[in-house]
Amino acid sequence: MEGSFEEKMEMMKDMSKEEMMKRLEELKGICKNYCGECPSYTGTGETELVFCATGSSSIIKEEKGCLCPNCPVTEMMSLRWEYYCTRGSGREQAGME
Repeated sequence: MEGSFEEKMEMMKDMSKEEMMKRLEELKGICKNYCGECPSYTGTGETELVFCATGSSSIIKEEKGCLCPNCPVTEMMSLRWEYYCTRGSGREQAGME
């Protein structure tokens, strides 16, 4: 799926809740290989993933480094920010929420 992050979000708004949940699970599968090694994530006790889609963590408070720019989800979704775990989802950082 080509296009900007904003264009992708616009296309996704017509997805059913079931389609969105399936997509989120797919992204979690990709994300877990990156979050598990992230300096800001490791050792915090956080178990959630895909903060770029779901929003910031209630557990992670300290920015110790971010692996999100190298995560395949970043390219797939045309994301251009970082530290989603502390700064919020792509939608939030884009000013869409």
